Amino acid sequence: MRTNIVIDDNLMEQAMRVSGLSTKKEVVNRALSEFVLRHTRKDLLELRGKIQFADSYDYKAARKGR
Repeated sequence: MRTNIVIDDNLMEQAMRVSGLSTKKEVVNRALSEFVLRHTRKDLLELRGKIQFADSYDYKAARKGR
């Protein structure tokens, strides 16, 4: 989708520098992707008390496979 927007030049330069991306289009696409990913992730606090583990679940044994 082609869109014309006004973006703060200093902010764009800083985003390009810290991201290592070379075009404004890449920076905007990366920012939008990260925004969507961040805001669609479940907040761990929202999940508190909603996950029930099996009585036989051993988290220490599960970590040994890492």
